[in-house]
Formats: sequence, C-alpha cells, structure tokens
Amino acid sequence: MKKQEFLNLIYKQLIVSCQALENEPLHGAMYMAKMGVAAKMGGAVAIRANGKEDIIAIRKATGLPTIGIIKRNYPESGVFITPTLKEVKELIESETDVITLDATFRERPNGVTFNDLVWYIRNHSTSLIMADVSTAAEGIAAVEAGCDLISTTLSGYTPYSPQIEGPDFELIKELTSSCKVPIIAEGRISTPEEALMAFENGAHSIVVGSAITRPQEITKKFVDGIKKAELKNL
Repeated sequence: MKKQEFLNLIYKQLIVSCQALENEPLHGAMYMAKMGVAAKMGGAVAIRANGKEDIIAIRKATGLPTIGIIKRNYPESGVFITPTLKEVKELIESETDVITLDATFRERPNGVTFNDLVWYIRNHSTSLIMADVSTAAEGIAAVEAGCDLISTTLSGYTPYSPQIEGPDFELIKELTSSCKVPIIAEGRISTPEEALMAFENGAHSIVVGSAITRPQEITKKFVDGIKKAELKNL
C-alpha cells in the first residue's frame, strides 16, 4: 500500500493492536488472526501485530494493512521493540505495510543505531517506518532520521518520560505541534472518550490494544474494581 493511501485510510480511525506474548493464553498466530478478524468486524482499519508469523496470519485472514513489530529482549539493553537488524529483516520478510522501531534515546543491542535501521529499511523494503517514542525530543529526532509516522507508544516506558496512569495527551499535543508527520496516539487508551480526546489533541489515528484484545487484563480491571468496592463496604 502506498504511503498516502495508508495515511488516508487510518485518518481519524481506529487501529487495533492484536498481541499476545508467550505467557498469555491467546499466544499464537491462529488466535491473533481470529482476533484481527474480530477487530475488523468491529471497524478497525489496520492491525498492529507482534512477530512475523502473527503478521502473516493476520494479513491473510483480514486483508487489512499491518503495523509490524517484533518484541525481543536483549539483556544488555532496555530496547525491546524491533531492537536490531535481525528483527528488521524478519519484518521485511513478513511484508508488513509498516515497520515499527523503538526510537527512544536508549542504547540499542549489538552496537546498532536507530539511523542504521532506518537506512536499512529504506534500502531493502517499501514498508513505511513508524517510530515509537517516549518524548517529543525523540519524535523530532525520528523525523529528522526519515520516519514516516511517530507513535506515543513508549511514554512511561523510559525512566525520563512521564509516569502517568492514563494516555499522555500532552505528548500527543507536543508532537503534533513540532513534527510534520502524522502522530499516532497509543498507550493506555481505554475508553472512547480518551480516544476522542487524543484526536482533539491532534492525533492522526489511534491504536488501542489491551482494552480490546487482552481479556485477562480486562477481567483483572473488573476484579480489581470489585475488590476496591468491597474495601469501601459498598
């Protein structure tokens, strides 16, 4: 899908993140493909997915564009979203429409730099590049490096970014005023009201994950709420 076509498709629309890690009951490409179909039926226009197999299965099952990441932990680094060239190559093989990179200022594994990965994608793929950031400064640097989209995904995941409970609306606002690329709001968006507020603060599109696709997290939210009510003798 061409860049402008993709940007038009997601404008003021919902992208759903369909991910399940190895320790979660819905882990596996078959389950995530079904989750993607459910998201499509609900009106999602694109899917954010983790891992080559999941991306391929979701694309086949839904026909929707994918925003691909690979989460992989390296002991020597805090960067875990598409951290090295190994993950980039896997995403290129998946033929995902967008390749997402951690664009924080943290040191990456294996001595690779963010700019190295952007260069490689540009020279070996037609995929768009999304930068997951935690601060406005990181977003500005990612645009200078040549990224097509910026996402607020990592706000709160670096020690130097705001540690807040809800969505980082201030970061969305800062990025939209300082970056000339679309800003994707992602991170702790749990209600339609929060989604609308993200758009009001300038988001081009929004990504919602846990509030839609992680039943264990949704269940826990209800259970915790009930327990709190019991403590108040309600």
